[in-house]
Amino acid sequence: METKHVPVRIEQCAKTYADGTRGLHPSTLDIAPGEVMALLGPSGCGKNTLLRLIAGLEMPDAGSRILFDGQDVTHLPIEKREVGMVFQHYALFPAMTVEANIGYGPKIKGMALAERQQRVGELVDLMRLNGLEKRLPSALSGGQRQRVAIARAIANQPRVLLLDEPLAALDAKLKVSLRDELAELLRRLRITAVHVTHDQQEAFAIADRLAVMHEGRIIQIGDGESLYRHPTHPFVATFLGRVNVLQRNAQSLFHNDVRLADLHLACPEALRGSQELLLRPEDIRVCMEAPAGWARARVQQRSFMGGRVQLTLEVAGQAPLIAEVDRDHAAVLGSTVGIQLNPDSLIPGSVPMS
Repeated sequence: METKHVPVRIEQCAKTYADGTRGLHPSTLDIAPGEVMALLGPSGCGKNTLLRLIAGLEMPDAGSRILFDGQDVTHLPIEKREVGMVFQHYALFPAMTVEANIGYGPKIKGMALAERQQRVGELVDLMRLNGLEKRLPSALSGGQRQRVAIARAIANQPRVLLLDEPLAALDAKLKVSLRDELAELLRRLRITAVHVTHDQQEAFAIADRLAVMHEGRIIQIGDGESLYRHPTHPFVATFLGRVNVLQRNAQSLFHNDVRLADLHLACPEALRGSQELLLRPEDIRVCMEAPAGWARARVQQRSFMGGRVQLTLEVAGQAPLIAEVDRDHAAVLGSTVGIQLNPDSLIPGSVPMS
């Protein structure tokens, strides 16, 4: 079965509720045909509001525009927008078989029986549900229910597929396996999709690009690796992974350097004036000696994390730092070690002072 490849444009879209609460500040977002875009952020950041606006479940403020393939759908009701939706709990009809669940939408739309059966058969093949057609949802695994939910959502050939935290209700182990399966399914479908989640790893695995949201605003848009390595806002850096915060005093700011104990490292010009700098744990190098050009630190804690070891390091002039090292690293509680960092791996943690 062919799926549609439709570009979506969100143009200065905003939502203010009746009590004056601003659920979404004016936001613009372009989604390419066949792209999976994740709306990522904590609870209350505006991601669900934006999804509901795209779906037509909420009406935006005046001046907002939502376009599917160039068509302005801002004021169209949900049933006329041609969207498919997948929810947290899949929302399958428990008394209907797999094939009845998938064929429900086309049946309601009046599709002829023969055509409907063909459509259901194509989706059963596409979603690898062969042999399960007569089963009820209660007799399916989590992954199978997920595939049925997606098949039902695309049975009417929607222009846009909307996924509302589809893995949020699952336990950690099942979530990982179904996350990978969902990623593979969406890449096979190549349907334009908007995926709402608060889980960074889920967004990294599934989406082509991410729109990170905070306090009703889109803060930064990009692919997962670019956002992780080159965040343009402190919130993006802290939300997408762990960071250490390095404080800079007046002397450090004046000389534009970074100070770890008695080590002074030249700071990149782009970070001049930032009172706080962020550094990811994996960007701290740790050795069992402190050669020239390395700062001395004391191991306060050593935590085995499986493939990696996390060290909590006491460093003069800074709050304790977290470093990630290889699991066979010799550092133990109480060890004195040398630490080093590449200034190019530093991330601005505050707005530069003018």
